[in-house]
Amino acid sequence: MAVEALGVGAVVSNRPRPDGRWVWVLPPLLLIAVLVVYPLVLVAVESAPAWGEVIASTEFRSALLRTVQIAVSSTAGCLVVGTFLAVVISFVPFPGARIVAGLVDTMLALPSFLVALSFTFIYGSTGILRAGGFLTSPWAVVLAEVTFYTPFVMRPLLAAMSRLPRAQLDVAASLGAGPWRVLRQVVLPEVRPALLAGGSLTLLLTLNEFGIVLFLGAKGTTTLPMLVHTKGIVMFDYPGACVIAVVQIALSLGLYAVLRMALGGRRARLD
Repeated sequence: MAVEALGVGAVVSNRPRPDGRWVWVLPPLLLIAVLVVYPLVLVAVESAPAWGEVIASTEFRSALLRTVQIAVSSTAGCLVVGTFLAVVISFVPFPGARIVAGLVDTMLALPSFLVALSFTFIYGSTGILRAGGFLTSPWAVVLAEVTFYTPFVMRPLLAAMSRLPRAQLDVAASLGAGPWRVLRQVVLPEVRPALLAGGSLTLLLTLNEFGIVLFLGAKGTTTLPMLVHTKGIVMFDYPGACVIAVVQIALSLGLYAVLRMALGGRRARLD
């Protein structure tokens, strides 16, 4: 009896105990399923009847092309302006450099429509410059997005440049390298990961920008987010709006996956 009792006890003690981690994992998973997955599934189901009509329309293809053009142009502008300003703030001593860096952080907290609102006071028909029809052109959207999203490139660059060893820059300068050569061969290679990260984030954000385009109301500047708003809110064409929303989501996730793999591969090579 004692042996059997011991045997039973041994068997019972060897049974796997329930893992308590699921108690903490399930609530977040359920929350994500209810707030994210379920609405996306509803959008995909609602879009089913309208795919052929929307994809074949000239309006959709034009909006897709315009979205990519504005996102790429704005990102390129942010990279150029952000790199220039980061270099000036980091390496060119001038009074108020810390104040300018603080203003960069402040810009990150502002809503995008404030930039569009300020543009109406500068370039509008009653504005300071009164630049004709510039405010209603696609270039106004690009300039507004460059103004608003440049800090998203500057902030990582400023952090990366602050960690550059000054001795390395001094050695390059002592060997006869001029400022442009030091910038090209020493600074930019060191901060390239931060530049790629900031540029990738800016590209994703400009691809989905809605407030600036809506507020400026630029003629002929119909992007995918604007087309979703027009079809869903103005025309009550919910299946068509859902099709464009699914395309927008797929475009954003696909771009994110490509950028993630590119940045991940770069980190692996550096390691």
